[in-house]
Amino acid sequence: MIEPIEQIPPLEDTNTPQKIGWKRFFVDTIETILLALVLTFGINIVSARVRVENVSMQPTLHQGEFLLVNKMAYKNSLPRTGDIIIFHAPPEPGQDYIKRVIGAPGDHVLIKQGRVYVNDIQLEEDYIADVPIYNGQWDVPEGKLFVLGDNRNSSNDSHVWGFVLMENVVGKALLRYWPISKAEIFHYSNTVSASP
Repeated sequence: MIEPIEQIPPLEDTNTPQKIGWKRFFVDTIETILLALVLTFGINIVSARVRVENVSMQPTLHQGEFLLVNKMAYKNSLPRTGDIIIFHAPPEPGQDYIKRVIGAPGDHVLIKQGRVYVNDIQLEEDYIADVPIYNGQWDVPEGKLFVLGDNRNSSNDSHVWGFVLMENVVGKALLRYWPISKAEIFHYSNTVSASP
């Protein structure tokens, strides 16, 4: 009786899977890098991250905190009284400031005896460090904003150098994300209200 001969499987080409593996790895890496670039570019179009550098917005914001800014907030609307905005500073080109909007175009702002009035309505401002020790009045022109820091007496703002051009507004502060222990989304609906 003749025993069947065992079939020996053909030798595998050990180079082919390795070449395919490296090609796949290279393509995956390129796709990942491109996706990361597209996402980064897209996120930077609609938002910005800023670091608070001074004391002008205390007690609301402190030095070293990081904010996420909505750069699209004012594409179809104007800032409202109470909004915290980031803008290119008029007195110092290349610098960005963080302040609170007090007057929008057409508003009359009056600061008298430690009180702030917008269109003859006193603002209820429980977020400020102390009442302002200065007086003045301003009529906000078209295309401009009147802004103040929450630390009224230690803030370089509109009461010193005038109005902010709308075209210089970067966006609206959306949330504080650092430090984690103080992370919060800013709610503006009740931030500033008129006193009775």
